[in-house]
Amino acid sequence: MKKIGILGSTGSIGSQCLEIIKEYPQQFNLVFITANTNSDKLIEQAKYFKPKYVCLANKDEYPKIKNSLSDTIILSGMEDMHNLCVDSKPDIILNAISGYKGLSLSAKILENGIDLALSNKESIVQAGDLLVNLSKKHGSNIFPVDSEHSALWQCLIGENNNNIKRIILTGSGGPFRTFSIEKLQYVTKEDALKHPNWEMGKKITIDSATMMNKGFELIEAFWLFNISYDKIDIIIHQESIIHSMIEYIDGSIKAQLSEPNMRMPIQFALTYPERLKTESDYFDFIKNNTLHFEKVDYNKFPCIKLAYEAGRKKGTYSTVLNVANDLSVELFLKDKIKFIDIALMIENCLSRHDSINNPNLDDIYNTIYWTEQNFKKELVN
Repeated sequence: MKKIGILGSTGSIGSQCLEIIKEYPQQFNLVFITANTNSDKLIEQAKYFKPKYVCLANKDEYPKIKNSLSDTIILSGMEDMHNLCVDSKPDIILNAISGYKGLSLSAKILENGIDLALSNKESIVQAGDLLVNLSKKHGSNIFPVDSEHSALWQCLIGENNNNIKRIILTGSGGPFRTFSIEKLQYVTKEDALKHPNWEMGKKITIDSATMMNKGFELIEAFWLFNISYDKIDIIIHQESIIHSMIEYIDGSIKAQLSEPNMRMPIQFALTYPERLKTESDYFDFIKNNTLHFEKVDYNKFPCIKLAYEAGRKKGTYSTVLNVANDLSVELFLKDKIKFIDIALMIENCLSRHDSINNPNLDDIYNTIYWTEQNFKKELVN
């Protein structure tokens, strides 16, 4: 029985992970759950699943949780959350926190030899080299939870990386796949939050609309699979049935296909190298008998171009890319900037940055702070 901790249990990925644990009680022992501010949902989950530990980042909600739960160790604040990752002695932790603040938790997990099921792609975008090295040094594993990277991982099992001709990341194109560049100037927050295939949190849904999500996945694939950016392609696949592909040097192509839901990649990360049987219906090839593919319009989706550039430059450029995107999306969701301004603000921030080569964690954190301060100055001006 695997002992599991969940960082961000009240979000979409964390909630789906709990559904898997509910279905397979003999396979998993839930040792802790955490949330940022959603105390009501955290209390509800704790009452049902009865983990040993519960932690809320927002310390102000501690009394409410304390009064609502018994026979549970209640913690609060980010320091407690970091300590919990180690003190609870889990076998694997799902990092399902959204945004760039998930990095320190990912590092804490890996440096203590604990396996990491990584949904917080921002961690590896900001500090891929550091996290990969921590994983190797301490004998911990990084298991990708993104559907695209889970697909690549599954296609690579039993293969030699030297035989890879290219990796092909697929993306639905989001809600604005057919929009003209001119039409994007009038996109509203409500428009951007209507994803055609996936149900996700607000931040990642906006990332999908700008296709920065695919840019992050590009950088994540580089670090997870040690593949040159020149060998990573992105194509639009509107049905989201093929989650990604690998073309090998002999012309053979492996693809991982399934209905567009996150259950399978979450479950595979938790159970690897085993697979658990689900009661889902057989995949209907007749219903899904037409698959479409399109080129990416990099002028319409400049965030992908920015990700390629930041990834190739290395250093702390991808940290700035990640944080600037988070802050821009936050401003857009608060109706303070337009949709098309997201990429412009990120590009402006990158152009001002003096990168640090071979950064350590302190360099990464200092770069995060620099980016935050740069955004404050930009808004003032």
